[in-house]
Amino acid sequence: MVELIAAWHVLLHEALLLVAIIIAINGLDDLAVDLAWLWLRPRHQSAPPPPAPKGCNFAILIPAWDEAAVIGPMLRRLLATQAWPDFIVLVGLYPNDPAGLAAVAAIADPRLRLAINPRPGPTTKADCLNQLWQHLCAEEARQGRRFAAVVLHDAEDVVHPQELAVMAAHLAGPDAPAMVQLPVRPLIDAGSPLVAGHYIDEFAQSHGKDLLVRQWLGAALPSAGVGVAFDRVLLGQVAAAQGGRPFADNSLTEDYELGLKLHALGGRGRLVRHHHDGQLVATAEHFPASLGSAIRQKARWAHGISLAGWDRVGWRGGLANRWMLWRDRKGPAMALVSLAAYAVAGMIALDGLVRHLWPPAAALPPLSHGLVALLWWNFALLCWRLLVRALFTCREEGPVEGLLATPRAAVGNIINALATFRALRLYIAALRAGTAPVWDKTVHRFPSTSDPARG
Repeated sequence: MVELIAAWHVLLHEALLLVAIIIAINGLDDLAVDLAWLWLRPRHQSAPPPPAPKGCNFAILIPAWDEAAVIGPMLRRLLATQAWPDFIVLVGLYPNDPAGLAAVAAIADPRLRLAINPRPGPTTKADCLNQLWQHLCAEEARQGRRFAAVVLHDAEDVVHPQELAVMAAHLAGPDAPAMVQLPVRPLIDAGSPLVAGHYIDEFAQSHGKDLLVRQWLGAALPSAGVGVAFDRVLLGQVAAAQGGRPFADNSLTEDYELGLKLHALGGRGRLVRHHHDGQLVATAEHFPASLGSAIRQKARWAHGISLAGWDRVGWRGGLANRWMLWRDRKGPAMALVSLAAYAVAGMIALDGLVRHLWPPAAALPPLSHGLVALLWWNFALLCWRLLVRALFTCREEGPVEGLLATPRAAVGNIINALATFRALRLYIAALRAGTAPVWDKTVHRFPSTSDPARG
């Protein structure tokens, strides 16, 4: 029995050492981004954008499959509140979605266009966007002028009234970027403070720190797929290189890849954090509130960005860009490591119980000094990580959400780990079958008048 306990102790020590080393490396990676933000932020304090130029016209593309519950309220709010005078909205629909067709047809506005896909749905989101691109080109031919920029939104988005004005200001001038991305702000869901709430914490850091560091270092800025404007000329170059289809049909994350493609063509991306009347100009939306829907959504992201993205995009660019690609793709691996860390913590608790209940086990040697020091270092990094998470959430949503950010970190780890298992299964199945991806969308909802929809 003593030999068995000794073998268990060795196994525990080695497992703990391996997990601790990986967590330490990941912690240093995250800490480097935090320090880069602290160092570079004073040098990149953005001045107020110049007045938006006149004559900047936009085409807003909204792909929609089975979105009858949200597309009507979303379009009505967008068309009624958007302050910019020169834009049209093209909605991509399918012939076998009568409820969606009826919801959009019921809106009488000269700025609204319907683009019905010749194929029944669902195809893919990229295919729907490419059909919208064809209708955009036809609209340009009809009007006799080209749009200045193309904006993407989803059917559940709450679009800020100043969105196009902010985009127009940044797309003008000799130093204009090829892509302007506004922040995404998940709406507070009182019925799902942990599952839906953990998106608040992740986007607060991603769109308040990580993407800013990315662009300050000159790395490619991925598109979030909503609240993003692309320069029409450069987007046309991407389309010309891909047979007239700027969005990759065989990708689950065509929006993410498009930002990288524009960077490869020499176009810069810019994340714009602009406040109007004390509010951040951002895209607000409800994110999945149930565990199953959150796992499905995050599995799609992990599949498209971390797994298939490795195959499709490779490791292009300089050192900063490769570092950011590494950060994009480490998510599934670190989610599994987090799960392993929980398992090792359980093993440590069991080991302590055995030592307490069985005196011979108490004579086993303790953990090595080096491992103990590494564990204390990881604990310090964890405390820092949770503090940063809470501070960024507090900055975006206030102290209550900031306090919830710490318990939500564990919830997020579990969701990400379960999503990784699903993403790996889907990725392996896709490799074996060699089939095109499908539109694996989640059910959406648009905020009612009682919801805290800002902007």
